[in-house]
Formats: sequence, C-alpha cells, structure tokens
Amino acid sequence: MADLWAAFLVSFGVIFVAELGDKSQLMALTFATRFKAWHVILGITIATTVVHLASVAIGFGLGEALPTGWINIVAAVAFFGFAAWTWRGDTLTDDEKSRAERATRAAVIAVGTAFFLAELGDKTMLATITLAADHDWLGVWIGSTVGMVAADALAIVVGRYLGQRLPERLIQYGAAALFVLFGAWLLIEGVAEIS
Repeated sequence: MADLWAAFLVSFGVIFVAELGDKSQLMALTFATRFKAWHVILGITIATTVVHLASVAIGFGLGEALPTGWINIVAAVAFFGFAAWTWRGDTLTDDEKSRAERATRAAVIAVGTAFFLAELGDKTMLATITLAADHDWLGVWIGSTVGMVAADALAIVVGRYLGQRLPERLIQYGAAALFVLFGAWLLIEGVAEIS
C-alpha cells in the first residue's frame, strides 16, 4: 500500500507540474468559454483516464523488461527533455484551436475526443510512461490522471476569475526547473544503482 501511495503522490506532482502552461490547459480554457466547466472537466477526465491507462501499460511493460538503474537514467534524460519542452512553451495548433472552437456535438464527447487526440505523444503521456516503468502502476495511473485533471480544472477556474491573465512565462520557468530537479534525482538514483 505504501508503494501505491508513493507512486500516486510522485505521479500527481509530476503530471500536475507538467500540465502547467501546457496546450491542454489552453484547450481547457477554450472549451470552458463554450461549454459548462463540469462538462469540460468530465471530458478531460474520461480522455485522460484512457490515455494514461495505455501509458501505464507501456511503462509497466518496459519496467519489467529492463533493469531499474538504466530505466532511471533514461527517465532522467526524458525529464531533462521535458524541462526543455516546458521552457520553450506550448501552443495550440490551428487544427486544435479549430476543434476546440467549433465543437458542436455533445460537450463531453467533443472535449474528450479533442483531449484524447491532443494527449497522444504529449509530454504528460511520456512522463506517465516513464513513471510507470519504475513505480506502482495503479498509483501512477490514478496519480497522473488526477494530477492532469486538477491542473486543467485549476486553469479553468483561475482563467475565468483572472480573465486569462496568468503569468505564463513564470509558470513555464517554474515547471521547467522542477523537471530538471526530478531529472537530476532520477539520474543520481540510476547511477547509484548501476554502480
């Protein structure tokens, strides 16, 4: 049970931070201007649950097949990459913007479909794969899903109240710094395990 809670907490923290300033938050804000907030959050939750379950399955399979020390080193490199990706920033493509703006089907289906497609190959999916390779799969799945939904819900709430005037660059820099710290931690653990 301790492994489950540790995996939940680590995954929640990593994914919550990864989601700050991500295109998913921009999509959530866009959808929230068109649909009720709870419809948007429900659509995000459904899409995230499915994408992160697939991510956890991939990560768990890798974790069983490869030695942990090397997984940590590869994960550290991935987290340094996530830091650079976050530092650079994320924007919606024209196609993603248009999907968010012209969705006419039921709100939950529209939001869920758009988020499912946007999350495939996104840094939060890759981070979930990385975490599942070395942590309890159930804790990673639940923690990463809750972390992403919480970050997107926060964007909707804060965006509505502050008129979308979030200090985006400050959030990007803070999230990038946290990825560097997670990457350094994983690198140290990986090198120690191989030695």
